[in-house]
Amino acid sequence: MRFRLNFHLMAWAGFALMAGVAGLSHPAPAADEWPTREITFYVPYAPGGSTDPISRKFSELLEKQLKVKVIVENKPGASATIGTGAVIRAKPDGYTIGLGSSSSLAYQPLEMKGLAWKSADDYQSIAKLSDLPVILAVPAESRWKNLDDFLADAKANPRKLKVSVSGLRSVNDIAIQQLNKLSGLRIVTVPFTGGGGEATLAALGGRVDGTAGFAPGMKGQIDAGKLRVLAVFQDGKYDLLPDAKPIGETPWKDTFPVGYYVIAPNGLPKPILDKLLAVSKTIVESDEFKSFLKANGYTSDPKIGDDMKKELAGYDQKFREVVKFLDDDK
Repeated sequence: MRFRLNFHLMAWAGFALMAGVAGLSHPAPAADEWPTREITFYVPYAPGGSTDPISRKFSELLEKQLKVKVIVENKPGASATIGTGAVIRAKPDGYTIGLGSSSSLAYQPLEMKGLAWKSADDYQSIAKLSDLPVILAVPAESRWKNLDDFLADAKANPRKLKVSVSGLRSVNDIAIQQLNKLSGLRIVTVPFTGGGGEATLAALGGRVDGTAGFAPGMKGQIDAGKLRVLAVFQDGKYDLLPDAKPIGETPWKDTFPVGYYVIAPNGLPKPILDKLLAVSKTIVESDEFKSFLKANGYTSDPKIGDDMKKELAGYDQKFREVVKFLDDDK
């Protein structure tokens, strides 16, 4: 009886030893072997706006660099904070990264409580992809033929003209609020949770008077003659839409371009972080990516890692001034 018991104990010990040896012979992939499987790239906005083209182009080039599939997944909602938060809260293993904007990363923490981030210290800055100026457009058949007509109407009818934007306190919303702040006008912004595509359709359908958005998501409607561009929120001529009047030519010169960035969760192992920074730098500085930006109306302004983090930190005071204006104007 004792022999049989000892035999079973020895057998179990043998199985345990074999399992341990098997485990040692098939270790988990080391960080310096990353990546060994597909990567998810979250976009915190709905399809059809300006974020899809640049996200998909970066992901396409990232696939080529890393030799693994990069899956782009749209995760919109709550002014881009749902998708942004999904990246920041993800496991820091390099298999979940995503797009952030100057609005979702630097403005929303000033307005929304309980987010997983309050500053650029709460996530890993990877690379700045581009800047993109806001444009103001109206349906082609509208009565406003140029920016001066639109602003004169806004002055004569405070809080009557309505402009659609892709989310509450998105950068295009903030651009219009900054115009209100500097000019004394009171143009009303109407946010749409479906992003730039839904905001554009609202203008085309007559639900609002105009739309403030970005050229990559509106170019098809502009080229088809359905939208008339009145202004671009930048200092000089916009090459993609040369007939648009720059806000820099008005008395209200301050502009709010949207910055698009690649972010990851804090805590990435150093070999993964170093590789992700290196390949991202290669991509954003490549001729192919720069050509894509120029052709689609984005501005090239590459910044990697800490340089990107410093830029986002610098948005803080500017956004705080807009927050104060909005609070005072209630």
